[in-house]
Amino acid sequence: MADPRFFEPAGPYSLDALAALSGAAVQDPGAAGRLFRDVAPLESAGPDDVTFLDNRKYVEAFAQSQAGAAFVEERLAAMAPAGMALLIARDPYKAFARAAQAFHPSPPVVPGRAPSAIIDPSAVVPADCAIGANVVIEARVRLGARCEVGPNTVIAVGVELGEDCRVGANVTLSHCLIGARVVLHPGARIGQPGFGFAPDPAGPVKIPQLGRVIIGDDVDIGANTTIDRGSGHDTVIGRGTMIDNLVQIGHNVVLGRGCILAGQVGISGSTRFGDFVMAGGQAGFAGHLSIGGGARIAAQSGAMRDIPPGETVCGAPAVPIGLFMKQVAILQRLAKKKDGR
Repeated sequence: MADPRFFEPAGPYSLDALAALSGAAVQDPGAAGRLFRDVAPLESAGPDDVTFLDNRKYVEAFAQSQAGAAFVEERLAAMAPAGMALLIARDPYKAFARAAQAFHPSPPVVPGRAPSAIIDPSAVVPADCAIGANVVIEARVRLGARCEVGPNTVIAVGVELGEDCRVGANVTLSHCLIGARVVLHPGARIGQPGFGFAPDPAGPVKIPQLGRVIIGDDVDIGANTTIDRGSGHDTVIGRGTMIDNLVQIGHNVVLGRGCILAGQVGISGSTRFGDFVMAGGQAGFAGHLSIGGGARIAAQSGAMRDIPPGETVCGAPAVPIGLFMKQVAILQRLAKKKDGR
């Protein structure tokens, strides 16, 4: 189970309650009333814990697990150890995620203002917000109800946040309009100037960055991620997008709904993503590209051309995954011939 010093579980929950909230089905109705107290990985789960199996690679660990219950696909249910209660799910990982959210919901916002916080008189900060130590909230800022702002964060002039936002420690926000239920993890930097300049023999001439960052509802932005404001157009992050730590998003970039960006992704200015694009860790994108909805870009790929909707690409420069695999196979054959094998 999770370390109680940091994570206090809700519950307990019965098996049928977990099935109802996750969309799974209880395999043995006789076990429906059995209570469970937490979620845990296969290897460390105990009789009062719920775990999951969604990858055949871990079947052996599943068969040896001491967990009291598990989310599992029906085709792998026969591998369960004796006495384990099963929750049959089409997508065990997603079902487990919903159960984990029930056991470990986000802690409620405790209203209050630290004495060291500096809040401009013209700022709108509802009484039900939680404002941490050394926070600076400048003129004409507007916070929605039940927002939480962590220590040492600076919210610059005119910024607006919707309801139920969670802003971590040491975040800086400027030139941005943020929707509801947005999570900004520690160290995120939103709205700083984009990297815009005109070359000149005497030295680059900086171009004022006069756009904004617009962030939709239910976006999650990782620690130390940076999102530049637009140069004239806005930088836009679509509703429901999930952004990992240490991601760089340049000026005028537009992300559609539900995009997923893993750590250290870099997106150059004016590139546009459709809805539900997925980019693996350290993938890089040249500027002014169009990445179609549902496209998938493998880790460490370098996208230098437009990518059609739904296409999976890999490599640097990135090419369709089938072509990439052919290239790898040809190189391997050539290497074997050179070695005389």
